[in-house]
Amino acid sequence: MASPSHSTTSLVAIGAFALGMASYVTAGLIPLIQTDFAVSVSVAAQLVTAFTLAYGLGSPLCVALLPSRHQRGGLFAMLGLFVIANAASALATSLTLLMLWRVVAGLAAGTYLAIGIAAAVGVAPAGARGKTISIIMGGMASGTVLGVPLGLALAERWGWQAALWTIALIGLVALVGLVLRLPKLPEARAVPLRRKLSILNDRQVLGLLGISLLAAIASLGLYTYIAPLIDAHGEHSVAIYLWVWGVGGVLGSFVIGTLVDRFSGPRLTAAIMLLLSLALIALPLLLAVSPWLALLPIALWGAVGWALQVPQNSGLMKAREAQGDGNLAVALNESALYLGSALGASIGGFALALHMPVDALSFAAGLVALLGLGLSLWRQRRGQAHAIV
Repeated sequence: MASPSHSTTSLVAIGAFALGMASYVTAGLIPLIQTDFAVSVSVAAQLVTAFTLAYGLGSPLCVALLPSRHQRGGLFAMLGLFVIANAASALATSLTLLMLWRVVAGLAAGTYLAIGIAAAVGVAPAGARGKTISIIMGGMASGTVLGVPLGLALAERWGWQAALWTIALIGLVALVGLVLRLPKLPEARAVPLRRKLSILNDRQVLGLLGISLLAAIASLGLYTYIAPLIDAHGEHSVAIYLWVWGVGGVLGSFVIGTLVDRFSGPRLTAAIMLLLSLALIALPLLLAVSPWLALLPIALWGAVGWALQVPQNSGLMKAREAQGDGNLAVALNESALYLGSALGASIGGFALALHMPVDALSFAAGLVALLGLGLSLWRQRRGQAHAIV
């Protein structure tokens, strides 16, 4: 029988799989939802915005307001609310109701992930923090790569509601498993809200969030334009590139965990940002030579882009361990990712409106990743200087 630590991590990862699926499947359901409710594409697309804004901006507030001593109940409540919100979305009879339930689902999803990572790390053996986080992030990546195509296939056969019912069912499996298998969490002292807000003055946390923001602008921002980038080089089918990017992300998420537990987090982060920059700059160059060669930087981009969040979340939890609000730091990291994705997509759209070549977006994204590398190296050097003093 699996140990309580292993089963907790696996079950939290199953919940994260449902989250990854919920985060990205709605975009593929838009044509079906648009037809059902007789609305324009632009209106139906706001369902994606509603979920992501609630996830990225609302979840840190929920985590901050949740009493530290009620993390176990909070974990169950947020995953349960996520399940209910997806089931209610499937039953929605109007776009307004569907929009409301996507907001609730996004809020619950982001809060669950932050609390779930903290809970799994809290019961994990010493020295297994990185592996624990990597399994959970790997679950989320798998939900994107494997769950989204599954959801879309079910939607094509039985309607868009089938995808949401599937997400609710996977979340319910994780919830029942956690209720039965989650051991008692380590005792957490009460942390006043005012002290939790002090996290915004923590330079170590702000530095890590800055790296996540720059990485998201570069990686997730460019991902928005992967189709026109591929199309500009005469390749009209983007599916194989998306699959390679996603598979790279799953592998990167799982492999990085062992490295985080063995090597310095800042050094790993710097190495990842360097590889991300090289992949993004090399992508249009190799696309011009051969579409098959371009699969190499695509795979590397996916691997390091997803892998980065394991040392980032590990570093954030370590930075706030003494204060007891590592879960809030993780929630803020998710906000940085969503904000970076939105900024990258907006900047890219503005650049294309100015008739810049789409290849320039990839080069620019590589330069933004280099800024992230510079910030990482600066933090590392600053930390060494403080250690000497």
